[in-house]
Amino acid sequence: MGVYDLRPEKAGEMAAELGVRAFESLDEVWKTVRAVSVVIPPSHHAEVARQAFAHEVDVLLEKPITRTVEEAEEVTALAQRRGRILQVGHLERFNPGVVAAKAITRRPLFFEIHRMCAFSPRSLDVDVVFDLMIHDLDLLLWMLDSEPCEVRAVGLPVLSDKVDIANARVEFECGTVANITASRASTEPIRKFRYFQPYDYVSIDFTRRDATLLRVDNSGPTPHITFQKLETKPADPLQSELQAFLESVRTRSAPLVGGLEGRRALALAERVMNCIEEHAGKVNVRLGRPVGQSGEM
Repeated sequence: MGVYDLRPEKAGEMAAELGVRAFESLDEVWKTVRAVSVVIPPSHHAEVARQAFAHEVDVLLEKPITRTVEEAEEVTALAQRRGRILQVGHLERFNPGVVAAKAITRRPLFFEIHRMCAFSPRSLDVDVVFDLMIHDLDLLLWMLDSEPCEVRAVGLPVLSDKVDIANARVEFECGTVANITASRASTEPIRKFRYFQPYDYVSIDFTRRDATLLRVDNSGPTPHITFQKLETKPADPLQSELQAFLESVRTRSAPLVGGLEGRRALALAERVMNCIEEHAGKVNVRLGRPVGQSGEM
């Protein structure tokens, strides 16, 4: 239908590129549309979602769901009361490699995850935990369906006054352990998600959008390792995410990543950041995050 931006010139440019309408105000948006994709700083997610739900408009919120866990709980409860669709933009759930791996996941016991990006000035106003690592925290919670019971983490500012590189060790109630590293100070991009379950090793490459299964074959006289590229359906994760949102809007079915899932990922990211802040205090490293805030002011 159209686009809205606080900067009229930006809205005009985007509207012209897409051949749609440039709305002049949010009130104009609410009177016209049935659903919106909210791609703004998390500090304003809750405010915009409240307005949308009040006008019976469904919402796709970019990750993280909101600035704080309390806001996430409020927005999720409001969506339920109003009967609105609330989807959270945890994009990697729609990655073809992730979809293929999830189908053969049984009982993963150890995860080794690296999400490392070359330097870019984009998103330097938010800690890397909420910018990058939160993707993998969401996937862990989805694949395990178990609550984290112990979190240890360390992080450092490198390019900004925020945490630019972080490592977390998370143990879950089911006994699984995950080691997660996220960085935006890498010399090359690495986006790999690897995990081990009895007799299986699964490796997902987010960039290639594929997954590989290594399995012990005991059918012969001696065991040997087999390599299998899991079957994937070519798809663009962003397009798949948007299509899934529209399908939920049309059918009134629950989204794959709803408010409860967005809240769980944010809560775990907060635990990681709290551990990083505690460690920074011990080693006298100053961090720039205001207490209790997941990113931008």
